[in-house]
Amino acid sequence: MRFMMLMIPKGYETAAPGTIPDGERIDAMTRYNEALRKAGVLLALDGLHPPSMGARVSFPNGEPTVRDGPFAEAREVLGGYWMIQVKSKDEAIEWAKRCPATDNEVIEIRQVQELEDFEPGVGKDRYARTRAAVASKS
Repeated sequence: MRFMMLMIPKGYETAAPGTIPDGERIDAMTRYNEALRKAGVLLALDGLHPPSMGARVSFPNGEPTVRDGPFAEAREVLGGYWMIQVKSKDEAIEWAKRCPATDNEVIEIRQVQELEDFEPGVGKDRYARTRAAVASKS
């Protein structure tokens, strides 16, 4: 089972462009990331620049509208993510509990939808072909 662990740092929604964690935080996260890698559960990970450097595309009446960050209405934003492969949600929770997060951070755990989760049909077949094409570029 694949799970995304989504880091949600409180206050990041108002962080200035170019904000990055200090060296001590980076060192702590690097040790945690290395533990995930050594355990063989880590598939991917990345930190994200603050929303002030991003954009949102919405679709009112089906038409794309672009707004540059920061986003005044945002209360929770992503600061980064891990993609892990483990046997259960409980195991994903155990890994999240080991993260050296601070009291202003929350990790949301979400299971990835796998092909087996979908009913057979054209949509599933197209999804499978797209995933296979993306995987072949790795």
